[in-house]
Amino acid sequence: MAVIHHTTLKPTKLELLTDWLPTRPWYRGAAAPVPAKSGGFRLDDPEGEVGIEFMVATDTASAERTAYLVPLTYRGAPLEGAGHALIGTAEHGVLGKRWVYDGCHDPVLVTALLSLIGGTAQAMAQSITDTPDHEVTRSYAGAPFTPGVFTPEPADDRDGTRVPTPHGAVLHVHRVLSPTAENPPLPPQGALGHVATGWAGPDDTRLRAVLMTLRTA
Repeated sequence: MAVIHHTTLKPTKLELLTDWLPTRPWYRGAAAPVPAKSGGFRLDDPEGEVGIEFMVATDTASAERTAYLVPLTYRGAPLEGAGHALIGTAEHGVLGKRWVYDGCHDPVLVTALLSLIGGTAQAMAQSITDTPDHEVTRSYAGAPFTPGVFTPEPADDRDGTRVPTPHGAVLHVHRVLSPTAENPPLPPQGALGHVATGWAGPDDTRLRAVLMTLRTA
C-alpha cells in the first residue's frame, strides 16, 4: 500500500514538467507550458519501494488547453540504465531525495499497469492513502496473462508512447488526451484492453478519455 505524504517536494512535480514537456515529440505547445495538475490516479508497487502515479497535467499557457498524460515513478535511488528517462530529482519533505522518471521506461510501473488492465490490480486515489479510485475503468478481452517484470523499450512519437509487451501486444499510452462524451469512455474498436478515467476541466466540468490502449500491434 502506497502511503501519501502531504508534505513538500522541491522542485515540485509541475516545475519539473515545465522543463520536461517541451522535450517530448508529442508536446503540442508553441511555447513554454504552464502545467496544472487536473487529475490522475496511482498504483501500488507490491514491493512498496517505488511510487507510481498517472498524472493528468493540463497546459494552461493558452486558451486552447491541452491535457497530457504523464506516468511517473518516484524512487529512492537511480534506476540503473534509465538515465535517459529521468525527468529530474526533487527533495521530499519526508523521504528525502527522490529520482523522478518517465514511468513508461520503468519496469515497475509498466508491470503494474498491465496488472490493472488484466484485472489483478486496483487503481488507487491520487492523493488519499489506501483509497480505491472507482472512476478509473479498465477492460481486457485477450487470453489470461500474468504480467512479469521486464525491461520496457518504449518509443515516443507525435501520437504518444508505444510499449511492446512480452505477450506480443503493444501498450499505447495516449499522451495527449482527447475528451469523449462517453461515460465511462469505451475502448477503441479492436483493442485488447484499455484504461480510462476523468479529470477536472474548465468551469467545473469533468472531462473523460481513454488513457491507455492495449493492441495486438
